[in-house]
Amino acid sequence: MEIKLGIADVAREVTLESEEHVEEVRDRLAAALETDGGILELDDVKGRKVIVPAKRIGYIEFGSPNARPVGFGAV
Repeated sequence: MEIKLGIADVAREVTLESEEHVEEVRDRLAAALETDGGILELDDVKGRKVIVPAKRIGYIEFGSPNARPVGFGAV
């Protein structure tokens, strides 16, 4: 699933592909917001890790869990 993060004072949004479900990310964000200085850690399908201070997150946009393939040979 595609996840887009809007971060305060950052011009570009952070986009990553994750295998996590919406509910998991939402619960992790809620837990991070409850602690002072909490951080949200997300893992990308390519092995990258995104770490963001939870208080700086402006929004999270979740894409379709089943993205349609584009290009030659797409069925």
